[in-house]
Amino acid sequence: MNNQNLFEMVKQHLCSCSADLALSPSVEAVLKLPVRELHVSIPVRMDNGTIQAFQGFRVQYNDALGPAKGGIRFHPDETIDTIRGLASLMTWKCALHNLPLGGAKGGVICNPKEMSVAELERLSRAYIQAIYHIIGPDRDIPAPDLYTDARTMAWMMDEYSRIAQKTTFGVITGKPVSLGGSEGRETATAMGGWFVIREAARDNSLDLRGARVAIQGFGNVGAPAALIGQEQFGCRIVAVSDSSGGIFAEDGLAVRALVSHKKKSGRVHDFPGARNITNNDLLELECDILIPAALENVITMANAGKVAAKMVAEFANGPVGTGADEILHGNGIPVIPDFLCNGGGVIVSYFEMVQNANFDHWDEKEVFRRLEKKMIEAYRSVRVLSSQNQVPMRQAAYSIAVSRVVQAMHMRGWI
Repeated sequence: MNNQNLFEMVKQHLCSCSADLALSPSVEAVLKLPVRELHVSIPVRMDNGTIQAFQGFRVQYNDALGPAKGGIRFHPDETIDTIRGLASLMTWKCALHNLPLGGAKGGVICNPKEMSVAELERLSRAYIQAIYHIIGPDRDIPAPDLYTDARTMAWMMDEYSRIAQKTTFGVITGKPVSLGGSEGRETATAMGGWFVIREAARDNSLDLRGARVAIQGFGNVGAPAALIGQEQFGCRIVAVSDSSGGIFAEDGLAVRALVSHKKKSGRVHDFPGARNITNNDLLELECDILIPAALENVITMANAGKVAAKMVAEFANGPVGTGADEILHGNGIPVIPDFLCNGGGVIVSYFEMVQNANFDHWDEKEVFRRLEKKMIEAYRSVRVLSSQNQVPMRQAAYSIAVSRVVQAMHMRGWI
């Protein structure tokens, strides 16, 4: 991963559509800044009795379309600019998928791999105490993200409820199903991405049955993506990777067995019947579909010219840098942009909000039926505009999303 600033990268993408929308310089300037951000210091008592102060953030980028929505990340290399960039992406993602929500993102600089369960719970609760006054079911609704999960969300929801002195399921999404969570939430990002890949494959005359797929990242998104791609769409998953490296098997990997191997060993390396490779090797493999499903900026100007996939589907946020984007486009490799491709997570989070508000609960079949409809509608609108204007899908997606946010800002009298 290179050091390209994600927030600056998102702002460059915003500039790419400003001419299409005839945005004035003043409106463009407003769209390039978050409406609100909070920096907090979070003191946490560690298991050894010492007090450690963690730095945390919550950025509410734009709420013209509705309450802010966005995940919370625990990561040792977290930065405020990454959080700003991801909050901006959430704004455009919600707008693109026609959700009545704005964009937000939160994060804490910590290494969850070096913390006990008790320490993580104390940190999670302390973070909610620090940001309580700016979140709420009709204000800002967090969700899980990098190195946070349903258990983390349960702690956070419970802490908010404790402070509010009433059970408030709707303040958090991505919760356990037993605490108001939605069926299908854990696999929603991957499933939504595959619905879009299926549509794009049809448009590009690519048969998914037996298609060679390489997935960079084998975590909360990459592992379900591999399982869904193999078992529901008939693809051949020839390579996957995690932070320690990757593996390759020409005839395809047995993904369910690989999931078990990863749980036991903590990594995908040394999986029986596969050859160990590097993350860079995976990105340059000859394949039909390349799915970056981990961190941002993994395809850069340095390696974009070596990408040999027929299609790139961004399941991660910001995995393709701006210069790299241009190289891939020039080489005829279509890129399905992140906030189109990975919108399944926030869509099902929205469904969770609706279910909580209505004291309702949908089965997984109903959740995925509604998710499929949303993903197809968004893909088709982007595909049509991309073809009409002869521009990359990312530029078309930004044009649609930004126009919806700008219209809402105009109607509200903000600009």
